[in-house]
Amino acid sequence: MAGAEEMNRYRSPLVSRYASKEMSYNFSEKKKLITWRKLWIFLAKAEKALGLPITDAQIAEMESHAEDIDFEEERKLRHDVMAHVHTFAHCCPTAAPIIHLGAMSCYVGDNTDLIALRDGFNILLSKLARVIDRLANFAEEYADLPTLGFTHFQPAQLTTVGKRACLWLQELVMDVRNLERARDDLCFRGVKGTTGTQASFLQLFQGDHDKVEELDKMVTEMAGFKKAYLVTGQTYSHEVDIHCLARLASLGASVHKICTDIRLLANLKEIEEPFEKEQIGSSAMPYKRNPMRAERCCGLARHLIALVGDPLQTDSVQWPESTLDDSANRRISLPESFLTADIILSTLQNITEGLVVYPKVIERHIRHELPFMATENIIMAIVKAGGNRQVKTFLAEEVRPLLEPYKANMDVKVELVL
Repeated sequence: MAGAEEMNRYRSPLVSRYASKEMSYNFSEKKKLITWRKLWIFLAKAEKALGLPITDAQIAEMESHAEDIDFEEERKLRHDVMAHVHTFAHCCPTAAPIIHLGAMSCYVGDNTDLIALRDGFNILLSKLARVIDRLANFAEEYADLPTLGFTHFQPAQLTTVGKRACLWLQELVMDVRNLERARDDLCFRGVKGTTGTQASFLQLFQGDHDKVEELDKMVTEMAGFKKAYLVTGQTYSHEVDIHCLARLASLGASVHKICTDIRLLANLKEIEEPFEKEQIGSSAMPYKRNPMRAERCCGLARHLIALVGDPLQTDSVQWPESTLDDSANRRISLPESFLTADIILSTLQNITEGLVVYPKVIERHIRHELPFMATENIIMAIVKAGGNRQVKTFLAEEVRPLLEPYKANMDVKVELVL
């Protein structure tokens, strides 16, 4: 019955059809709420260490119920953070008075988002490293196999299959550096109040600035970050989201280029993505071997590239310390960007592990174009022998008499409709 009910509701194919379990979990409600509780525990531990009247028993009670989550309370209160403060307090009656002490919603909300972004980058970097490894193996295997180069997708001079793969590799190596930089640049929002000040914590610590700064530092380190943003409003600056999603969009562009090349080469029957024994290429044309994996990567890469527009617009319209119109958009754009990147990397790994090369087809194409490719060498030989490289100019002059009957129409211009 539950299965039938699920079939009556829309589910994003990013999760239901494509994404990995680890990335789906990274942006799941369960992980989010467990992270909120960990953040409340970190805060209580640091506050206790700095002298607030919090007991070991209260902290132990919170730790023992870190994953006992009621998902229904939020519907009643219409405030996600306070709903889960209440549910955590129900589980931890002794600790209830000190849960969320001095904090505000963005303490758990924004800090959890930053943790999810960091963990998401780690998942992607592992997958990207595997793709690079598989593609490097392919490049080495076919380093010496000559193939036609294409400029403007017209036959050009020779390259090798392995060298072309190195063009793809170079972009992915750049993407590794970009993702690592985006991950390493992430900071923690830290322990700050409703407008980014620490007034509530100064009150808790009776105006002791040193203790408030130490509290921020302790919680930041407990969450696994080296430093917190020095200045925030109610939220951390959404410029951070722009930087993260721009790096993912760049990865999307790289994957789109690689998979477009594979699709073009598949049309020439020179290279082919893996094709399973029972796979059906077309419902009407059973002989076809459509590059469906590369096509999927291209389609999803376009979605990934487009998603960077969301944080650009969100950041641009934030009012002084914050507005809540960011929340609904970010709930979609941040997870979808990482889920989409996750899918295209998994698919690209599958492609690069099973790329099929057809040397005889490649050789036939080379032989067909060889007379034309030889012209550059012929011209150089003519010049070395004392000839004029611009001989084609004189050949052109010889045909001009043939145009005399049409001279009256030579000045007609053609305007192209773009």
